[in-house]
Amino acid sequence: MIFAQISKIVDPIAIKLDRWTVEIYRLLPNIFIAILILVVFRFMASIGGKFVERILGRASQNIALVGLISTITRIAIITTGLFFALGVLGLDKTVTSLLAGAGVLALALGFAFQDLTTNFISGAFIAIQRPIQVGDIIETNGYTGKVLSIGLRSVKLDNFEGQQVELPSKDIFQKPIVNFTHSGERRVRMEGSIGYKDDLAIVESLALSVVKGLDFLDPLKPVEFNFLRFSEKSIDFEILFWIRQDKIGPGPAKSTVMKLVKKVFDDHNISFPTPARPADLLPPAPGKAEA
Repeated sequence: MIFAQISKIVDPIAIKLDRWTVEIYRLLPNIFIAILILVVFRFMASIGGKFVERILGRASQNIALVGLISTITRIAIITTGLFFALGVLGLDKTVTSLLAGAGVLALALGFAFQDLTTNFISGAFIAIQRPIQVGDIIETNGYTGKVLSIGLRSVKLDNFEGQQVELPSKDIFQKPIVNFTHSGERRVRMEGSIGYKDDLAIVESLALSVVKGLDFLDPLKPVEFNFLRFSEKSIDFEILFWIRQDKIGPGPAKSTVMKLVKKVFDDHNISFPTPARPADLLPPAPGKAEA
C-alpha cells in the first residue's frame, strides 16, 4: 500500500525528468550556440566599451559622462547578445516578456526618480555643450565660486569663503550662468563719497590718475569715473575698471584701488564724510549748551 502511494508520486516525476533529459539532449547544439553567442557578445561589449571610452575621452573631459556612456554601451551589447541567445533556444516569448517588463520598469523608475533622472540628463548636456569647465569662475543660482568638479548629478564650487557648494546639475543647466573665465577679463566697481566742499574735477582727476597706473588693468578697456547722486552729507561716485583675471582677482583689485584712492585723497585734503547718526541729530545737553 505504501509502495503504491510512493509510486504514484515518484512515477510522474521520473517521466518528467526523462522528458527533460530528452529535451536537453535535443537542445544541446542550440545551448552550445547560445553560450557561444553570449561569449562573443561579451567580448564585443568589452571592445565596444573601450572604443567608446577612448573616442569620448578625446571630446569630453567629464570622466563621469564618459564612464556612463561606456557602461551603457557594454550593457546594450550584452543585452542584444542575450536576446539572440534566447531566440536560438526558441524562447521568443521570453524575449517579448523581457522587453515588455523592461519598458514598464523603465517607466516606473522614471516616475519614481524624476529629479535624479533630470539631473543626469542635465549633467550629460552640460558635459556635451561645455558651458563651464573645471577651473572656471562662475556665478549662478546666487553663488559665486570656482568650479571644482562637473559630475552627472551635480557641480561642485569653491565659494572663496572656505566652503564647498554642491549644486544639482538641473539648476546649473536651467538657470543663467555668468562665466568670468571665458573672456579672461572682468569689470570691478568701487563706490565712494566726498564732501560738498571738494572740487569735483580735482576728485575725478586724482582718482583716475592712481587707477590708470595699475599694471593689472586691461589696457584695451577704459577706466570710468561717474558721479552718482547727491546724498544728505556727501556726493557719491563710482570707479569702473577692467582687470585681467590671470593677474589678480576682483577682491584684491578692489582693495588695492580703495587704498590708493584713500591715500591720494588724504594727501590732497579730500574729505570722506560719514553718514549722519541719530546722536548727531539730537540737540546738545543743557549742561554742554551752557558751557
